[in-house]
Amino acid sequence: MLVTPIKTKKILLGDSLEEVLQSSLPQLQENTVVVVTSKIVSLCEKSIAPLSTDKEALIKQEADQLIYDESTSPENKMLLTIKDNILVPWAGIDESNGDGQYVLWPKNPMTTAQKIWEYLRQEYRIKNVGVLIVDSTFIPLRTGSISVGLTWCGFKPITSYVGTPDVFGKPLKYTTTSMVDSLSIAAGLTMGEANNQQPLCVITDIPDIEFVDRVPNKEELDSMHYPIDKDMFGPLLRAGKWEKSK
Repeated sequence: MLVTPIKTKKILLGDSLEEVLQSSLPQLQENTVVVVTSKIVSLCEKSIAPLSTDKEALIKQEADQLIYDESTSPENKMLLTIKDNILVPWAGIDESNGDGQYVLWPKNPMTTAQKIWEYLRQEYRIKNVGVLIVDSTFIPLRTGSISVGLTWCGFKPITSYVGTPDVFGKPLKYTTTSMVDSLSIAAGLTMGEANNQQPLCVITDIPDIEFVDRVPNKEELDSMHYPIDKDMFGPLLRAGKWEKSK
């Protein structure tokens, strides 16, 4: 697998995302996935708030569910939230690389991913191309951030190995791989988190990926998320005093 970060100009509030893609991406080939950081999507669509905004109120506005906890971070009382079925701190609100403002998650990342997918297919005259919109998050009990896929388009999100043999010939019963998050992590490692100015990434030679000539269907959207009562970490999540927002 070849993962290539793409350097761009400094993305400013209100820039055209299409122009950023057009001026920055190389000539794309078939069977390519283009990764876009959610931050530049948000900046282009002006999904921001001034730093004078009350952050606690902003988190309440953006999160679907939240947990109040002052024990680990008194200045950020609502540390843990669920937004769009993703466990993420502060509802994805971030100040870094925001030029003096809070940057929120994109307003409708799935719609944006579909528009990018359609644009790439038309602009580069290719059929098999995928799009990923990613952001940073954390794994419980581990230090450091990783990238997570907010949404995708143009390929199947889950690769199942159920029924295929392991190295001893025993059929696998449960093993699946999230192509969305695996590719997001690979891209995030190369794009960087500071002033790298590489908010785009092109991934080729991807094993076991299946490109599709359509947008994600409901079954695929649902397959990316476990309900809490069936999730492996459900007992821990249910133990928290979650409050519904919005």
